[in-house]
Amino acid sequence: MINLTDYGYNDIYERQITEEEKDAGLQPARVLSVQKETYRLISSAGENNAKLKGSIFYQDSKYQTYPAVGDFVLIKYNPMGDDIIYRVLERRTSFSRLNPTLRNNVTGASEQIVAANFDYVFIMASLNYDFNVRRMERYLTTAWQSGGTPVILLTKADLCEDYSDMVAEIEAVAPGMEIHVISTYTGFGMDTLNKYLKPAATLVFLGSSGIGKSSLVNALAGEELMKVNMIREDDSKGHHTTTYRQLFKLNNGVLIIDTPGMRELGIWAADEGIGETFADIEVLTSLCKFSDCSHNREPGCAIKAALEDGTLTPERYKSYIKLKKESQHSADKAAYLKAKTQFFKNAAKNHRSSRKS
Repeated sequence: MINLTDYGYNDIYERQITEEEKDAGLQPARVLSVQKETYRLISSAGENNAKLKGSIFYQDSKYQTYPAVGDFVLIKYNPMGDDIIYRVLERRTSFSRLNPTLRNNVTGASEQIVAANFDYVFIMASLNYDFNVRRMERYLTTAWQSGGTPVILLTKADLCEDYSDMVAEIEAVAPGMEIHVISTYTGFGMDTLNKYLKPAATLVFLGSSGIGKSSLVNALAGEELMKVNMIREDDSKGHHTTTYRQLFKLNNGVLIIDTPGMRELGIWAADEGIGETFADIEVLTSLCKFSDCSHNREPGCAIKAALEDGTLTPERYKSYIKLKKESQHSADKAAYLKAKTQFFKNAAKNHRSSRKS
């Protein structure tokens, strides 16, 4: 018998289950992996494959919340075959991006949930040619928006003789944040991660291909759970070791969600994340003489003054503007989809009521 609390289940999720659902024999489970339409779950009965209940998920399918790795779901346990997923419990935290397959389709653009219900977001970047501050700002924005606690890991310290300048660059865009320089190859800095490794705590790893996510999983597990590929020496580009998202439970009780390296990370409605990541710029905008300042030609513009005296770099400001535009575009789409979903839900509810009467 599996104790689901060892997998992060608690009262936050238990309170969401109705008495009717309990009477119907539904029980909670956590999603371990998703491959196309195949779900791997852990419940009190152990691990099992699962599929969606068609009459619920495939009617008005565009308006349903589909399971992602880390989600807690309600299932009908089937000892003879696949469990049946009835619904997804409300997420405590979630990391999402603009669906890369639909990002150029305005009417089809949508949110893609990458992982759910985690405590810490390990944002990983390697100390080699792949190092990119602007990409770090993008990951930070999404991590802060997720509701989890972002932690920055600079990996492969063994490949860099002097990384002080790179650390300083990250500190400049992430003031006050926890930054850890590590090497899974030599073990350098690994002990600094112990404070995050708590039983039933869930960590999600984010970063590009070849920055050492799979190596870190293996190092924390003390065994080879993940295959590790070599990066190309000429350009430090990595291969996709992880091909799908999956959740691991280590022997020490820590839960890890590993994700494939992302070639693109489109921002999805991330105003709060932008506010956290670019807090310095948000403060400057509030100091402008005019509340509707466009930061172009107006007198008394704090942004222009900061750019002129070097307090704010043009690169960071351009990054801020770019992410702001992306977030606004996706926020407009999110609001439209939410209103449309509510309309169809109300219509279905009214239809059922009229049939009963």
